Amino acid sequence: MYRSVYDFRTFYNSPLGLAVKGILNRRIASFWPDIAGMRVMGSGYAVPYLEAFADRAERVFAMMPARFGADTWPKEAKNLVYLSEGSALPVENASVDRILLVHHLEYCEHLPSNLHEIWRVLKPNGRILVIVPNRAALWSRVEWSPFGHGSPFSLSQLCYSLRENLFVQERVQGALFVPPFKFSFFIRSSNVFERVGRVCLPVAAGVHMIEASKQIYAGVDKGSGSKVAVGSPGFFGGRPSGVPVPQNFSARMTALWRGRSGED
Repeated sequence: MYRSVYDFRTFYNSPLGLAVKGILNRRIASFWPDIAGMRVMGSGYAVPYLEAFADRAERVFAMMPARFGADTWPKEAKNLVYLSEGSALPVENASVDRILLVHHLEYCEHLPSNLHEIWRVLKPNGRILVIVPNRAALWSRVEWSPFGHGSPFSLSQLCYSLRENLFVQERVQGALFVPPFKFSFFIRSSNVFERVGRVCLPVAAGVHMIEASKQIYAGVDKGSGSKVAVGSPGFFGGRPSGVPVPQNFSARMTALWRGRSGED
């Protein structure tokens, strides 16, 4: 059972974990080939995938959930990891360019509040990249893997959750087609499985990868009916004033229409 960051670290130090790290790092690089001068945050247990950004981004740091504890990273430099509740990040509003979520959403106890915090700290032109286990794949069924714990997602479930919490889907891919077996044959052939799986059997992807952007619109002050600007200053770690908590998409858009047209 994955109860601490040390369990994640043990997996990623194993031969199969190193193969998984290499596969996903290549796919992440295809999404974000140029991050020079950007601020990059990892959320969940993302440190195996942040190393590639360390020398190119303006700043790289990682959040680890309080329930799992935190591990120092990098080992040979100043620590860039902080411990936090996912629903109350100690990060300023609209201050991060790229956010990588790995081993995060499937472990969340309250998904909407976690996604709202990610929305809050992301810049208006920023992007998130969500990597979650595929509910229909073998990887979500092996308990010795970190992808086999928590709540896996179908693609429609993940897209719905992002849309309901004010994210706009940009690109979707599947990855991790290599079977979750520890035999050396599968580990050595992992790149072959990736190439063949993407073409011949895309539904067998072990993880979903979705890049999403931040949806921004004017909120409505319920008391006066006047519009308020999104991104108004808020307390450090709190919600920005004027931004409604994402709940029902239809209700939000109805309120927006009434505010613009002057209806009561």
